[in-house]
Amino acid sequence: MSGKELLVRKIESGIVIDHIPAGKAFLVLKLLRLDPEAKVLLAMNVDSRKLGRKDFIKIEGRYLTSKEIDLIALVAPEATVNIIEDWKVKEKRRIEPPKMVEGVFHCPNPLCPTNSPYKPPKTRFRVEAGGRAEETRLHCEY
Repeated sequence: MSGKELLVRKIESGIVIDHIPAGKAFLVLKLLRLDPEAKVLLAMNVDSRKLGRKDFIKIEGRYLTSKEIDLIALVAPEATVNIIEDWKVKEKRRIEPPKMVEGVFHCPNPLCPTNSPYKPPKTRFRVEAGGRAEETRLHCEY
């Protein structure tokens, strides 16, 4: 295969999540909770000048919410999101971890009010971002 050939086909419209650390693409997909009918192209452990090895995900006909982008940033802070329209990159965004995450994760503290069986509040975690995903910490706000 020459350097100009593609491993996977281009998409007409949707998003490409690029520069995901190698081996993290399935975790990103799990966080996104995509419809089972979604058209998804996934490449893992492909060569990257920037990362050595990387994963990327193409999702056709769908765009991401800001909450979904925040979740991706927790596990792949160096990722980029490319918005595709008419087969071309319309916009390329670098993502950053959010300062706060609400209603996504469960607090491991059994005494936390969010674990109450009676109308618990939504979980709220303050994000302490590290340089890599492994260095990112979540702190319960309760």
